[in-house]
Amino acid sequence: MPHRPTRWELAGDATRDFGERLARLVAEGADVDGEARLADVLVPRGARILDVGSGMGRVSAALQARGHRVTAVEPDPALVEQSRRTYPGLAVTHADILEADLEPGYDLVVLVGNVMAFLAEGTEREVLGTVRGLLGPGGRVLVGLHLRGGPETARHYPPEELVADAAACGLAVDLHAGSYELHPAGPDYAVWVLSVADPGADGG
Repeated sequence: MPHRPTRWELAGDATRDFGERLARLVAEGADVDGEARLADVLVPRGARILDVGSGMGRVSAALQARGHRVTAVEPDPALVEQSRRTYPGLAVTHADILEADLEPGYDLVVLVGNVMAFLAEGTEREVLGTVRGLLGPGGRVLVGLHLRGGPETARHYPPEELVADAAACGLAVDLHAGSYELHPAGPDYAVWVLSVADPGADGG
């Protein structure tokens, strides 16, 4: 199948300094671990975690430092290189999630930092279906993205559409919040925890 460019790729120069800006924040001691803190409490110690669109590595590195077995997958070569410079102890696979060769059995799959809003057009359900197939028993998915005020090159992904896409892939919503600190759901940012839907449940 021909490669389908993601919205991130199509953004071109608009995303070029993203990794460098985050690396500067890390070097300055800024708190960039919000997503990782929530991910950490969703799993037992030493969990298998897949970070899809791991970017410059900050979430994966924080989870690895907490003792988890992390697989970081990032399709942007510039971000892969930035990740390796900033976190040399973190192994990163340079691949698109739809093309990566991964073994199932993950306790948690992380899709944060607007990853779902930067996918190639029309691949949302394909990605969610792939992620569902990589979960182990009791595994869950952590999703986070801007509903408004996010990057201009990302798509607007309405909450009801994401939930419908998840349900079509056999995933149900366990939690919906407005931040990684679990503030109430609001209009600016959305966080979901998803799990494999109970086939006997009514609805999703």
